[in-house]
Amino acid sequence: MGHVAAIKYALELAEELVIVIGSAQDSFSLKNPLTAGERLYLLNKVLANELGPDYCRRVYVVPVMDIEMNKVWVQYLRMLLGDFDGVVSGNPLVLRLFSDMGLAAIRQPMFNREECSGTKIRQLVLSGSDSWKKCIPPYLLPELKKFEFEERIRQLASEG
Repeated sequence: MGHVAAIKYALELAEELVIVIGSAQDSFSLKNPLTAGERLYLLNKVLANELGPDYCRRVYVVPVMDIEMNKVWVQYLRMLLGDFDGVVSGNPLVLRLFSDMGLAAIRQPMFNREECSGTKIRQLVLSGSDSWKKCIPPYLLPELKKFEFEERIRQLASEG
């Protein structure tokens, strides 16, 4: 639910928001068990539920593949997305890259990160605990069940 709070925070700062789904090429891995399409689907569901059906007037979601060249990553994003004014992120490297390009780089507050990070959720799934579900908006739980989220994580860990 930290992502929801982060999105709402960013929308207080900007008229329009582009949300980048990073590592779009990665899926069925322990770090990114869901495909970019599955992540996009879930994020759009969250946006519609949390911001209302008109969210698309202010928020755009774009899957972006990694390029493994940090120094040119901001230019790569410009090529894909067009002009933008800056970034709101909790990632120190992202903030540095944008700042180095003379763009606004705003550190977002961390919301519930210790309890509900993606890493923590995957650890809880692997431990057999259902407590990870408190970190997910309730309306997403049936969607994750359709994706066989828990089974996928367990299988990926066993293949490790």
